[in-house]
Amino acid sequence: MLLPLVLALSGCQLILLDPAGWVANEERDLLIASTVLMMVIIVPVLIMAVYIPWRYRDSRKATDDYDPEFEHSSLFEGFIWGVPVMIIIALGALTWVYTHRLDPYKPLDHIAGEPLEIEAVSLDWKWLFIYPEENIAVVNQLVLPTDRAVNLRLTSSSVMNTFSVPALAGMIYTMAGMETKLHLVADDAGKYYGRSANYSGPGYAHMDFETFAVSEDEFNNWLSTVKTSGSELTIDAYQTLAKPTVADSVSYYNGVADNLFDKIVGLCVEPGKVCIGDMMMQDMMGGGGKKGIETKDSYVYDEFPPGEGFDQHAFEETLHANPDEPTHGPVNVKNPDQTVTNMAGGDSAPNASESVRQ
Repeated sequence: MLLPLVLALSGCQLILLDPAGWVANEERDLLIASTVLMMVIIVPVLIMAVYIPWRYRDSRKATDDYDPEFEHSSLFEGFIWGVPVMIIIALGALTWVYTHRLDPYKPLDHIAGEPLEIEAVSLDWKWLFIYPEENIAVVNQLVLPTDRAVNLRLTSSSVMNTFSVPALAGMIYTMAGMETKLHLVADDAGKYYGRSANYSGPGYAHMDFETFAVSEDEFNNWLSTVKTSGSELTIDAYQTLAKPTVADSVSYYNGVADNLFDKIVGLCVEPGKVCIGDMMMQDMMGGGGKKGIETKDSYVYDEFPPGEGFDQHAFEETLHANPDEPTHGPVNVKNPDQTVTNMAGGDSAPNASESVRQ
């Protein structure tokens, strides 16, 4: 039974046991320590499950050690109750320590240098990464300098998703109208696999991206490439980008609309809309009064129903026509042939000698 399982898993990469970042390293250590502690109970139980039936089988001849009057042993009682209790205490202590140490909202203060700020938005069905300090944005590609802490702010434009780069850190959810945080660092240069780990519709299987960990010089060169490529991510460009597409190519934007990420979180990207944070503050102060009635349309926050404008039939036909190549799904039911393609140098990626680590 185990042999087919081993063969089936032989093509998989043990990325959880071979991480490339401090956070993922700590998670691996916790996984191993917890497994070893639990094996202290599991292994003896498995051994006894085989040994005891064999030792006291009906057909054995030597029965002089059989005591039908046996009813209590302080040694056995202490072992049966004491070992599990100690293991539970040890697991509880490990959980407490690592829960605080690996809190996704906790900055990596032990990493020297100024952290890199990145804003991540899960769209249908692609990822948008905004570098606010550099005023650039990238679709479906995340580039990080090695040995530098990264502060990620995350949200979603529609349904719930999960940001996951197993080689570098744990998973974190992205939700519309909310902001989550994740802190990570890449210790080793390379190319790592990232994706959404939460089902979010027909394009979910193609919602992945490559993460490049490069040297500081390579990172600066890449920034220069992005700043001289593509177009600006204006509000109109974002609203077009937010429409459902599948298997989008890497796209570069050399400028980003002011406070775009905060507007996405506030569900107020559309010009003239009031952000939900401002709505809540106004409600706490007693509401908008008569003037609020006159401007009630501005209080209807942005809403992107899952799959809005997505032609499922056309999407399936496109995949069947090109089964071996990533393809775009239609983004506009009025013009099914139109696809988002803000490519301008987007195929240019930092050097990474390693294969993608999943």
